[in-house]
Amino acid sequence: MQTNILICGVGGQGIVLASKLIAAASMAKGLHVMSAETIGMAQKGGSVFSFLRVGDEAECPMFCEGSADLLIAFEPAEAVRMLPYLKKGGKAVVNSHPIMPVTASLKASSYTGDEMIAYLKENVESLTVLDADSLCKELGSPKVLNMIMLGNAVRSGALPLDIDEIENAIKKTVKPQFAELNSKALRHE
Repeated sequence: MQTNILICGVGGQGIVLASKLIAAASMAKGLHVMSAETIGMAQKGGSVFSFLRVGDEAECPMFCEGSADLLIAFEPAEAVRMLPYLKKGGKAVVNSHPIMPVTASLKASSYTGDEMIAYLKENVESLTVLDADSLCKELGSPKVLNMIMLGNAVRSGALPLDIDEIENAIKKTVKPQFAELNSKALRHE
């Protein structure tokens, strides 16, 4: 069995760490995993996405459009941009909080993300939308967005991992002073 996962968002949201935690937890479980990130202008707020393939049939990290079992989107416009990769019947976990693209801010246009969420609701059968940024505020740190998204992805049932397996990867990967907060965010509902 193979699971294709696509994680997307913008620079600074923790996409690469979320990808590394899925990979580490998969390997610790004895699952074959391959991953590839495209970070481009990540530090400038540009698109970031990570492809992961978990399972014995994984021969390369990239996969075709229409074959992702799970889309984890940290930003609504990025979810729509990467939606062609989600297979029919695939699951999507999307943060509703928008990040204004630089081009939109230069034109003084408004972007609320609402139109993107509406589009996703019309086009994704199994969609979880959450305001992960508000959940970050509840926990007192904007830096745990990735853990909140990852926890919700695990709870969607589309990952071949459970919360404890991801938490073990956090303990081995994240600096000790941040591990407890990250674990708390992972489990936060």
